[in-house]
Amino acid sequence: MASIQKRIIGLLGGSFDPAHRGHLSISKIALKKLKLKRIYWVITKKNPFKNKPYYSLEERIKYAKKISKAQKKIQIIHLDKIIKSSRIIDVINYFMKKKKIKNIYFIIGSDNLIRFHKWKSWKKIVKLVKLIVFSRNGYDKKGMKSTVVKNFKNKIIFIKNKPISISSTQLKKQTKLNI
Repeated sequence: MASIQKRIIGLLGGSFDPAHRGHLSISKIALKKLKLKRIYWVITKKNPFKNKPYYSLEERIKYAKKISKAQKKIQIIHLDKIIKSSRIIDVINYFMKKKKIKNIYFIIGSDNLIRFHKWKSWKKIVKLVKLIVFSRNGYDKKGMKSTVVKNFKNKIIFIKNKPISISSTQLKKQTKLNI
């Protein structure tokens, strides 16, 4: 039986407003390349850097479960009420302290590198987990010049992936146009 230390999980956090094939694609790549036991899609009620979500929390959770249902190693969770926070540092602390998981890979897109230094306890996040960064169309160059990369480049794993051209923002615009 594998020890607790051998369990390696991935966290992909966000509002998932809505979840899409880009989330699914990077999750599949991460599971394979990083040999993760599981990836948790941590759906938050509201992203602190964005406006009110377009879809309700219930709709976002339901849709995320629907598009990921064929992937047994992807688990959809919502922890805001349990940990009384939507911040990723608190999610990481929850997994480390309550679930006794020490090997955590935090998965983000290169677009998140640009403002990562504005996240709550961003330096602590990078020290506690392995930061896994996937390429996003139009963000890689700017992301490489970010504060977090300048300070912690040796703590970041960059995944070379085919460009992901879909985003939740695009999907919401298309949905609004169809109404």
